[in-house]
Amino acid sequence: MLITDHLLLNYKRCNRRTFLEIYGDVQQRNTEKDFIIKLKRENQTHITNTIRNRWIDTQDGDIFNFQQPQASRRDWQLNAAQTIELMADGAEYIIRGTLSVTLPQWQTLFDNNFVESNLAFQQQEFFQKVTFTAAPTLLIKQPGSSRFGDWEYIPVNIKLGRRSKPEYKLVSAFHSQLLGIIQERIPERSQLILKDENDYFINLDIWLIKMQEVIVECLAMLAQKNEPEVFISRQRCSLCSWYNYCYQIAKSANHLSLVPGVTPKRYEYMQNIGVDNFESLVNVSETKLAQMFDDNIARQLKQQTMAIKSDRPLVRSDFDLINTQPIPTGVFEIYFDIEAEPERKIDYLLGVLLIDRSNNTEKFYAFVAEKPEDEGEMWQDFLDFMALYPDAPIFHYSEYEIDTIKRLSSLYHTPQAITKELISRLVDLHLWVIESTIFPVESYSLKALANWIGFYWRETTGSGDQSVCWYDRWLATGDRALLELILSYNEDDCRATRHLKDWLLDFLEYQRTQLIVNRIF
Repeated sequence: MLITDHLLLNYKRCNRRTFLEIYGDVQQRNTEKDFIIKLKRENQTHITNTIRNRWIDTQDGDIFNFQQPQASRRDWQLNAAQTIELMADGAEYIIRGTLSVTLPQWQTLFDNNFVESNLAFQQQEFFQKVTFTAAPTLLIKQPGSSRFGDWEYIPVNIKLGRRSKPEYKLVSAFHSQLLGIIQERIPERSQLILKDENDYFINLDIWLIKMQEVIVECLAMLAQKNEPEVFISRQRCSLCSWYNYCYQIAKSANHLSLVPGVTPKRYEYMQNIGVDNFESLVNVSETKLAQMFDDNIARQLKQQTMAIKSDRPLVRSDFDLINTQPIPTGVFEIYFDIEAEPERKIDYLLGVLLIDRSNNTEKFYAFVAEKPEDEGEMWQDFLDFMALYPDAPIFHYSEYEIDTIKRLSSLYHTPQAITKELISRLVDLHLWVIESTIFPVESYSLKALANWIGFYWRETTGSGDQSVCWYDRWLATGDRALLELILSYNEDDCRATRHLKDWLLDFLEYQRTQLIVNRIF
């Protein structure tokens, strides 16, 4: 059984994913999403550019003494053997190498308590069959002392991330440990280079211990074939190829992770009082929940379960129906949505749906940066359009639109008065929803809410991530069909925002009227 650095990284993020990668039925996996393929491609480009910027001789353009195994990393055994040969020969820089260590080789690193409490490993011959492999971006020769001579190697990992995440540190420590076993000396340091191309050095005194603890947990799970419980976390799970498989399991069991507001930590707390499924959450008293959470969270969770069970929306218990001013309306109304490419740091589409209630008309306007360098012109066109309707409220869903207006205003030196006036007209429907209404949904995304009220996107495969992939391919190919897909998807985002606003306005007004009538009678 191969335990790779990739599996270990996934274990840190989701131990169930690592289990499924080893024991899962591959027929249950989805094909890899375009967005993940794009990220992998961008990561490789980042690695190439970082190496070029750091290690190319600026005088003759040659890379300093880079060597690599002849075998592909797919042939990991031969690649690992050739990597050791390069280390023994004292290669200055080794790229595309593989580190490989068997679990018996690692055996002495574990204390006696671990070995004695996990005899099942050896009884199942599990212990003898595990091999650890790792693929550090670079191995760099340093002065020192190892079994190869008066030199040693340190691992360098180049990642596309912007933060030195715990999983990156864990993997860096894993590389250091394998390298330490191979060269019979733990590296002096382990280096991480991120998106900003700055150096981050891992504190191995801390992370070697943490990494070994994770290895023990992971091996115990795999040896005992102890499948971790499903927990659906939308943001973390959505790009995983096992998502649909796990979601169906959670859906069939009415798992609490499908209830908005139930985080992993809250779920752990609820399990302690016997609340471990939807029915038990329905039946538990709000008072008992409030013993673990504050009153607002307990009340929200109870209302959410009531809404889901009855399949009808509810006014949030702390929302003041009587004294809160209604959602703004106007003769002209604007519905606004953005498509952006974070890695390029560009907002490439500002979509606007203009509603003219006096003439009962609506029209979609797309302000597009067909090339990244067109962003400034697109922004000015957008501002000119907005100036035509100075009294129109601008509806959007989420804080991103506000942040984008601030970013573009700063980047293109928009007068502060114009920026301030534009922001003053923004109406965040997401904020209205979370403050006023409990929907019988599993997610409070725009798509989930719009679908529930009966609105559906024309592009069934569309998403914000997919839009980024379409734009990336549009830049590469110039195929206008891709641009049309982006425009269609964004227009439906704007129309969904409009449907949500109209529905929410009607719902809250009806509930307000009912409340007043009940008070009178």
